[in-house]
Amino acid sequence: MPAISVIYGKIIYVMSTVAELKAELKLLNAEYAKIKDVPAEKRADFGKQLNHKKQAIMQKIADAEAAAENDSVEALDITAPCDINGKQPEFLTADFGSKHPLMSEFDRVIAIYQSMGFDIMESRQLDDEFHMFDSLNFAKGHPARDGYDTFRTEEGFIPPAHTSTMQHRVLKAYKYKLDEGKAIAVAVPGRVYRNEDVDTTHEHTFYQCEGVYVSETCTLGNMLGILREFFEKYYGQKLNIKTQPGYFPFTEPSLEFLIEKPKALGGKGGDWLEMLGCGMIHPNVLKMAGIDPVKYQGFAWGGGIDRLVMLRYGLTDVRYFESAKLDFLKEFTC
Repeated sequence: MPAISVIYGKIIYVMSTVAELKAELKLLNAEYAKIKDVPAEKRADFGKQLNHKKQAIMQKIADAEAAAENDSVEALDITAPCDINGKQPEFLTADFGSKHPLMSEFDRVIAIYQSMGFDIMESRQLDDEFHMFDSLNFAKGHPARDGYDTFRTEEGFIPPAHTSTMQHRVLKAYKYKLDEGKAIAVAVPGRVYRNEDVDTTHEHTFYQCEGVYVSETCTLGNMLGILREFFEKYYGQKLNIKTQPGYFPFTEPSLEFLIEKPKALGGKGGDWLEMLGCGMIHPNVLKMAGIDPVKYQGFAWGGGIDRLVMLRYGLTDVRYFESAKLDFLKEFTC
């Protein structure tokens, strides 16, 4: 089987040859304009020479193009083992690339939470029924499970529909901090998946960041203070905030957290934006992780990172993030 680089090299060579011949033909065509300046007795010979040259060039072009079309290229066998000793194709260097805008903002979100004293635990790409529902106080057969229209594999695994699937793991992994008299403070960024009808504001694949905080004395007021500080740091300005009632089986009470869209981002007075869901961790969720809900209490939140970025840069179509549109991505290169 010919190496990929050899095949591409042959194709490029043929294209280059044809281009050169066509350029030569263009110059030759310009010579026909000189026939009128040739003495009458020599015009016939001059014209014949031009025609012979033109026919020869056109034949070379036809032969080159035919050779390219008839050149048999064996299909790649994707099941064949890699020949590590063979000549490898030449790829573009990393100098031509840049970090995806979502990943840049992903790092920015993590850095803010770390500056606030939070540990970081990344979410999983594939999870199970227990962490998706059972550990989060979703009763068997409860209609609330239907609200998470997610994907499932044939084996029964679930690409997580929310980063809350990590709450149980966070509580168990950091429970030792409570025994040491410290608080559990963890932010969980990750990719999530939902069976969505894709449009300008909905994607089937996007990013979220979960926050989990547990201590003996924390209150809902502490949570609102943390969230306000995060959003003010992210957008670099003071923000008005408010909450409204919500429902999540794993928090009680459950709230929706809103910010008043700042004028610097095109907002007008009273233009409120829902940014995430939040609330006090349900006692059953703490019990499931082996934490005494009488002695300890906590709060949690989860919200989309894509939405943060869209607001910050004034983007109107979430599909751009997954589109691989170079003209869009180049706007974020350094």
